[in-house]
Amino acid sequence: MVAGVITKRSTPRSTSPRALKAGVFDPPHQAPGFTLRGSDGSDVTLARYRGKVVLLTFGFTHCATVCPTTLATLAQARATLGAPGNSVQVIYVTVDPARDTAEHMRGYLTAFDRSFVGATGAPEALASVRKQYGVTAVKQGSGADYAMAHTSSIILIDRGGMLRAVMPFGHEPADFVHDIKLLLE
Repeated sequence: MVAGVITKRSTPRSTSPRALKAGVFDPPHQAPGFTLRGSDGSDVTLARYRGKVVLLTFGFTHCATVCPTTLATLAQARATLGAPGNSVQVIYVTVDPARDTAEHMRGYLTAFDRSFVGATGAPEALASVRKQYGVTAVKQGSGADYAMAHTSSIILIDRGGMLRAVMPFGHEPADFVHDIKLLLE
């Protein structure tokens, strides 16, 4: 288990075009494994996507701004890549399993990119994955209109399943394109 993955990152040491724009894991290390229920009806595991660059992000479908902005950014980056974009997999892990069923997530994610896969499961399983990746999530409010305050960074995992970088919310699609191209080399 890698506790606090997001908090144990460093920043790029170089402004070289070959340097990742995201904060890098130095050295890279194995991404913690997990098995969750996928929005596509199958199990979501990192092993399933070995050979692809995985962009792992956490959010919820009732999010008003950060989550849809993140997903739109990732969809635009993937589209900009063209054919190499087929070697990229976005996994969207819910922080709100009470409302984010696999079916609901499938409909939500399809609006951004049909290849995006949502991941849900029992609250305990999701809490374990969040802990392994250093992601926090706290319910805010009550009733049907509650929100979830959560870590909004995107974790970049290379084709071999190694944690390579973490990109904070707010980066442009071009930054993801740049880093994905380097990880696909």
